[in-house]
Amino acid sequence: MNKSESKYYNTSLLMNQALIELLNKKDYEFLTIKEICKKAGVNRSTFYLHYDNIDDLLSETIENLNKNFFSCFGDENKDFANKIKGKQKEDLILITPKYLLPYLNHVKEHKVVYKVSNKHPTLMQSNEKYSYLQNKILFPIFDIFNIDENERKYISAYYIKGVYAIVDEWINGNCKDDANAICELIIKCVRPFEN
Repeated sequence: MNKSESKYYNTSLLMNQALIELLNKKDYEFLTIKEICKKAGVNRSTFYLHYDNIDDLLSETIENLNKNFFSCFGDENKDFANKIKGKQKEDLILITPKYLLPYLNHVKEHKVVYKVSNKHPTLMQSNEKYSYLQNKILFPIFDIFNIDENERKYISAYYIKGVYAIVDEWINGNCKDDANAICELIIKCVRPFEN
């Protein structure tokens, strides 16, 4: 990373952090660019070099949080989508504490940001992410498990939207319930015959 890229990245991080800090004190709808700039220690022109509006900043903040989250799994799961065909079936069951608990703890740590993203799914490009998860992760796994092609879109909708609904409800309750209990609940709902 050269000096100008480093400066751009550092400024971006400052604005991401400012957004998160402000979200802990104020509703997203009432945030202003002026407040974000003041909190980040940058001027408005710098803000507009990076973003068109606060929605762009929110989108980037969530993207950075997600990258940070996925990095906690290390190289073992790096580029998971491209390694699916080489994995054992038992390694392709993703509704497990191994994957759910780190995710739930990450969501709990950054609940204010995820609460906003859940209120504004179009900002977060939820449809594109859903499509990626469905086509690059779930459908290749369904191939390995020989799941009927006519059923795949329904099964993937159940998995994705069902887990999302539980997590969304948990976030709306301010993540007060224990993450382990939510993990167990998700597993119970998604894999009921294994309990």
